[in-house]
Amino acid sequence: MSVTDFLLPLFGYLAGAVPFGLVICYMAGLGDIRKIGSGNIGATNVLRTGNKLAAFATLIGDAGKGGALVWLCVALGYEAQAPLVGLMAVIGHCYPVWLGFKGGKGVATAIATIAVLYWPAGLAMAITWLVMSAIFRISSLSALTGFVAAGVVSALYYEAWVIVVMIAALSFWRHRENIARLLNGTESKISFSKSS
Repeated sequence: MSVTDFLLPLFGYLAGAVPFGLVICYMAGLGDIRKIGSGNIGATNVLRTGNKLAAFATLIGDAGKGGALVWLCVALGYEAQAPLVGLMAVIGHCYPVWLGFKGGKGVATAIATIAVLYWPAGLAMAITWLVMSAIFRISSLSALTGFVAAGVVSALYYEAWVIVVMIAALSFWRHRENIARLLNGTESKISFSKSS
């Protein structure tokens, strides 16, 4: 194992740990996003502030720190390390060192990471998320079914499918409370209005 093999995943984690939702909300004068709605730092919760621009900026930031990082690894010739770097970026978002390891669900970061690693799996995930969101308007359900789609497609055709499945498994773990609410019918739907 070379120094690069160690430093690249570490950088992936640290980049993934950047809490764009928290930073953007403070910059937009919205306060601490961790005290709003679900308390999550991701774009879905930022949307609950009623500020769609802040939510969109958060989505781009969270997606970019996964997808852009993986793309950069491949572009610079570190294709073999790219899957692990992508996984570490998602872990960084979910467990950021800067916030006491209390982060988001990692959906946007994971979608972008998977899309760059293996675009058919990313496309399957994105389409599934959009369709499920349009039908049920439940973010967690949309994300989870999207991860299943990505895992199936990658397992069939992608040589580094284990990384995709690990990302999906991490997301299911991060959504365990949502899964419980889905099962008992109390999971909240996507809202475009401000929530206290």
